[in-house]
Amino acid sequence: MTSLGLFAIVITLSTVFGIINHRLLRLPLTVGVLVISLLVSGVLVLADVFLPWRGAHMAHQLLAQIDMPTSVMQGALAFLLFAGALGVDMHYLLLRKFSVIALAILGTLLAVILFAGGIWGVFHLVGLSVSPAWCVVLGAILAPTDPISVVGMLRRLGLPGQVQALFAGESLLNDGVGVVIFTVALGVAHEDHPVSVLHLAEAFALEAGGGVLLGLVCGWLAVRAIRLVKDPHLELFISLALCSGVYSLAGAWGLSGPIAVVMAGFMVAAPRTQAMISPTGRKDMRLFWGLVDEILNIMLFVLIGFQVLNVAFNVPLLMAMALAVPLSILARGLSVLLAMLPLYVSQQDRMGVLAVLTWGGLRGGISVSLALSLPEGPMRDILMGVCYAVVVFTILVQGLSIGPVVRKFHSSEQESSA
Repeated sequence: MTSLGLFAIVITLSTVFGIINHRLLRLPLTVGVLVISLLVSGVLVLADVFLPWRGAHMAHQLLAQIDMPTSVMQGALAFLLFAGALGVDMHYLLLRKFSVIALAILGTLLAVILFAGGIWGVFHLVGLSVSPAWCVVLGAILAPTDPISVVGMLRRLGLPGQVQALFAGESLLNDGVGVVIFTVALGVAHEDHPVSVLHLAEAFALEAGGGVLLGLVCGWLAVRAIRLVKDPHLELFISLALCSGVYSLAGAWGLSGPIAVVMAGFMVAAPRTQAMISPTGRKDMRLFWGLVDEILNIMLFVLIGFQVLNVAFNVPLLMAMALAVPLSILARGLSVLLAMLPLYVSQQDRMGVLAVLTWGGLRGGISVSLALSLPEGPMRDILMGVCYAVVVFTILVQGLSIGPVVRKFHSSEQESSA
């Protein structure tokens, strides 16, 4: 099937599921299409068991043609991260820059270590033989949070601007940090021999630091180009060229594409750059990238729902999946607390912010794509199952209940400041 045919299938399913959600479920759009795609996947599996047809097998073949890891990591992710970076309030982000850096780097590293240690014990408890190196790989898979889909809801609920910026900035940057850790950890686990800490630190610094530098340089060049024009269409084209170009260059040079594209997006989102763009250009750019973000998110959540067909379930794996969910929440909470504690020791709102950051730490398409990119073998099946359980739980349960958590935090904050 052609690429256009595959795109047509996914966008049509997204549209149909969106209409069903709008008429019946009334859930947030991304969550609603995920629920429906999960239900359709379940129906396909049951139909294969009780009816003489091969619907699940056909769907599995279609998913293999779509190649979700490549589609997300080498395509959609660049546009999603750039769109998210453009939507960040840079004034508030700069006010919380140290908190964002602490969460994105230290918090992500802590999340990987804490979850890896805990899941190693879980695997031994249920009788699955998984080495510590592969547990670190799984920790890196689940470290990147994907709360971009709820940032709009946080804004509508009236969360303070600084916390919105902290929430969005951390989610954008820890995607890149998590992917870098995953790449390094996968090399260690796959080669199955010890690597020095110095070597790991050098590899991390090269990918992450190089990504930051490349993003800033390309962003500066794009800003210089914007100064030369006052045409809304050209300004939009510059942003498109910047997004796709910086991500492609980073991949070709062995640097972190996610980090590079986020830094480039921050350069365009800066108040000084926005002042250079014509009023019509700012409006068109905001509308265009908002639509790109919405469309790609919906398509991605549809694909996530169908990925259940790739999980090979068994009793020990189901037990590990059930225990991994609370473990992921605990690891996220402890990593946020330990990363933020030095910065929030004198802040009155620290517990509310920590609660929102912990419960709002959703996992999504990046985690699923990283799991699907693992080499074939028994480790892939185990890690894929655990990853899928955590992703689905965070999206359905935490995503739907983040509103009450935010309202409780915001109301308590208002009472304390009154």
